[in-house]
Amino acid sequence: MPELYDVIIVGGGPAGSTAGTLLAKQGRKVAIFEKEQFPRFKIGESLLPGSLCTFERMGVKEKIDRADVIVKYGGKIVSACGTRTNRFLFSNVFRCKYPTAYQVERSRFDQILLDHAAETGCEVRQGVNVTDFVCAEDGVTIRTATGEFCGRYLIDCSGRNAVVGTHFNLRRNYPELRKFSLYAHFEDVDRLPGIEGTLTQMVRGRDRWFWIIPITPSKTSIGVVLDAQTFKRMKLSPEAAFRQILQENPKVIEQMSSARRVTEVYATSDFSFRNKCFTGDRWVLAGDAAGFIDPVWSSGVFIAVLSGEKAADMLDRVLRHPERRALEFKCYERHLGRVMDLYLRLVNSWYTQEFAEVFLNPQEFLQLVPAVNSVLAGSEKPLLQVRWRLWVFNLLVYLQKRFAIIAPRMSLQPNSQ
Repeated sequence: MPELYDVIIVGGGPAGSTAGTLLAKQGRKVAIFEKEQFPRFKIGESLLPGSLCTFERMGVKEKIDRADVIVKYGGKIVSACGTRTNRFLFSNVFRCKYPTAYQVERSRFDQILLDHAAETGCEVRQGVNVTDFVCAEDGVTIRTATGEFCGRYLIDCSGRNAVVGTHFNLRRNYPELRKFSLYAHFEDVDRLPGIEGTLTQMVRGRDRWFWIIPITPSKTSIGVVLDAQTFKRMKLSPEAAFRQILQENPKVIEQMSSARRVTEVYATSDFSFRNKCFTGDRWVLAGDAAGFIDPVWSSGVFIAVLSGEKAADMLDRVLRHPERRALEFKCYERHLGRVMDLYLRLVNSWYTQEFAEVFLNPQEFLQLVPAVNSVLAGSEKPLLQVRWRLWVFNLLVYLQKRFAIIAPRMSLQPNSQ
């Protein structure tokens, strides 16, 4: 008879490690199955202050603080045409609890979280691929090359190619976000001193945008997001295309005079999606297994940690009160859906010309700046004073689209106005 766990978690990334740690701290018997052997390369290096409270609750924040991470104070948006820059700081928000976050090298960061889950009491099995699962009235059984394992509940944190999502054909791509991304790590990218050198830089072009993220004292993550069709028309390999795109954008390449690439050039396509539901009879989706919107605004790890935390708390309550399962699952669906909707609206706005023009010409009245910053810092439930100001900000974006009365028009093209 296979050993029975309270919760089986598929995937040892931030969502899985968060869920496992919090369940183990409640005395639950938890097993985490990770198909890869850590450490491994992973993108998504920029975190938000909204995750720090969860890290403290997990008991892992001090371990992160001692690691080779960059303390992040905010972000900076730069127009590719070079005419405007806007810096946003996490200290300039409503009810600031954490004025900083982290820039991390994911191979090391994810290892810290997974090791901590094991130290907390989770049984961690790396290099074990979950190939199938079967749900029954009283639990779920997963199948691997090393055997079958049974649990009362399953949390799928296995990423974009989620075990549960694939099994039930739940994935739905966002049709308006058909994007393609190229990225790599570099050593010795030019970096400003002080707080400026910790910021996530986003260089906004007309049909593409770049990220420049310092992840260790010497290493920087650089990537570009563009329309999938634009990359297809280039008819180049990922490495050749990335090299050409960088050379065409002075605001990026001017920081790379001494830079040398230390990883291969990675390529990812069709990464924006959402599964049509997040719960089933005996399973819950969290992290990228539930959905992923876009690299902009650094919402990926934030939503992963948040959903891992919410899934753990919810299943702990369900294990204590099984009769409340339907209600608890419904609340989880609604909460995670609202958070993803919030960031989807921000992402869709980011890809419009009018949003870039308004954002790069910040309006200082009515405290609009700290309201927008609050969401960018990871406010999952914006306060009333934030919500109405966001409505005003969106109104300004609409007026800019119709009449161009809020900010001057911008080309967002390199070497132009």
